[in-house]
Amino acid sequence: MTTGAAAGPSWSAPRVLIADDQALVRTGLRLILTTRGIEVVGEAADGGEAVSAARRLKPDVVLMDIRMPHMDGLEAARRVLEQDRDCRVIMLTTFDLDRYVYEALSLGASGFLLKDVTPQHLAAAVRLVDTGDALLAPSITRRLVERFAGGAARAPAVHRDLTALTPREREVLTHLGRGLSNTELARELGLSEATVKTHVAHVFAKLALRDRAQAVVLAYETGLVAPGGSDG
Repeated sequence: MTTGAAAGPSWSAPRVLIADDQALVRTGLRLILTTRGIEVVGEAADGGEAVSAARRLKPDVVLMDIRMPHMDGLEAARRVLEQDRDCRVIMLTTFDLDRYVYEALSLGASGFLLKDVTPQHLAAAVRLVDTGDALLAPSITRRLVERFAGGAARAPAVHRDLTALTPREREVLTHLGRGLSNTELARELGLSEATVKTHVAHVFAKLALRDRAQAVVLAYETGLVAPGGSDG
């Protein structure tokens, strides 16, 4: 499926699980999504419930609150992704905190949104990550780059050896680290979207990356993307 493509005959709406400890929030999220043609297959009030529900319902996307009782959203996301590599997780929070962003992406989450996101943006985000793309609010991305590409302590990268990449693939990874979509990559590099998708797939395969979110983390950890947008 092409990122951002309009719904065609073969398109099916993502199936979503909502995990949040506040019933009112869950109700609001369900209403937002269902009125935009996205199926909500279940709800969970804490991290443990989210893990069990994800195992039972096999959702395409989980909207996961970070701060929940008994088991927080970060631990729940880790377990959900361990039991189902095809599932995508979007972390939701009212707290715009760098450590949450980095930890969530490092464990495999595909997106991170603040709860003040507009209904249209939320629905678009669910559809975006369902295609395998990664999602980060621009303000969060900027601070993530500044903090982790700027010399802060880093966790071990998924794969630090970039020598397997061709010069073009390294260029693609650099732009992925800056948060560019396939469409933006195609425009920046003067290539077709189909060619860009091929390069992205090769980068993932060579570096054993799960999705674009892990590519973003790797670009930061290796210093390939530096503050101000210069190459590392």
